[in-house]
Amino acid sequence: MSTVTTPPGRLADAPPAPARRRLDWRLRFAALSLIWGFSFLLIKVGTGAYAPFQVTLGRLLFGTAVLAAAMAVRRERLPRGIRVWGHLAVAAFLLNALPFSLFAYAELTIPSTLAGICNATSPLWGMALSLIALSEDRPTRVRVAGLGLGFLGVLTVLGAWQGFHGLDATGTALAVLGSLSYPIGWIYVRRTLAGTGDSHLSMTGAQLLLATVQLAVVTPLFTTLPTRVSVGPLLAIAALGALGTGLAVLLQYGLVAEVGPTTAQMVTYFIPVIATAAGVALLGEALTWSTPVGAVIVLTGAALTQIRPKPRRTSRR
Repeated sequence: MSTVTTPPGRLADAPPAPARRRLDWRLRFAALSLIWGFSFLLIKVGTGAYAPFQVTLGRLLFGTAVLAAAMAVRRERLPRGIRVWGHLAVAAFLLNALPFSLFAYAELTIPSTLAGICNATSPLWGMALSLIALSEDRPTRVRVAGLGLGFLGVLTVLGAWQGFHGLDATGTALAVLGSLSYPIGWIYVRRTLAGTGDSHLSMTGAQLLLATVQLAVVTPLFTTLPTRVSVGPLLAIAALGALGTGLAVLLQYGLVAEVGPTTAQMVTYFIPVIATAAGVALLGEALTWSTPVGAVIVLTGAALTQIRPKPRRTSRR
C-alpha cells in the first residue's frame, strides 16, 4: 500500500545524514508491516458504517495532517512550480485517491483477506508494465517465470479450477484494479518527477494534500452525510489515515534511507500474511486452503520479478 512519491536517484545521491540514536530498522520494518497489514481490516471496519468515499476522504485527511506536522517540525516547504503541481495531481490520483477508493469499494463485498492478497499483486503488475514503459528494465527468464508464477497464484487464490465459485467478481476486480493503479502511478512519477530538487517528504505531503482535495470534491457528489456518527468505525478511519498513511510514509522514508529501497520494499511480502491473519482472527472471515497456498505462490512470483540482472562487466584492453 505504498503512497510515496519517490523520484529515482534522490536518496542514493543524498549525503549521509548525521548519526543519531533511533529505533532499530528491524523494529521499524516490523511496525510498517503490521500497520499496512492491518489497514485492510481498518478499511473493512470503516466501510461498515461509512460510504467508501467517506472512508477514503477521512483516511487522506488524517494522513495529510500527520505529514503536515512532520513538515512543520522539519521546516520543509511545499514544492513550487505549476508543472510540478500538475504532475503531482496526477500522481495523487493514481497513487492515493483512486486505489484507496477502489479498495474501500471492493471491501463492501469481498473479505479483507482477499483485498490484502490482491494488493500483493502490485509488484507483478509493476514488472509487466515496466517491461513495456521503461526501456532500462530488461526481461530475464527468472523475472518472466516469476510473473507467470505470480499470476498462477492469483488464479489459485480465486479458485479458478472451480469456476470462481462464491467469488464476488465486481469486488475482486476493483481490488485488482487498485493494485494495478500503484505501478501505473510509480511509472508516471518516474517519468515526470525525477530530479525536481524537492525532498521526498515535501513531494508526498503535496501529493496527499492534492488527493485530499480531489476526494473533498468527489465525496459530496456521490454520498450523503451519515445519519449518526459511529465511533468505532470513525476511530478505524482515523487510525487508517494517521498510521496507515501518515506514519507509514515516514517509516518507509527512514527505511529506504537506512537500508535501501530493495530491503524496504520487502515489506510488501508481509502485508498479505498479516492482512489474512487479522481478517481471520479479528473479523471471523472464512479461510480455505487455496487462500494461503495461492498467497505463497503470489509472493514467490513477486519476489522473483524483483531479481534484476547483474550489470555486465566491461573488459579492459
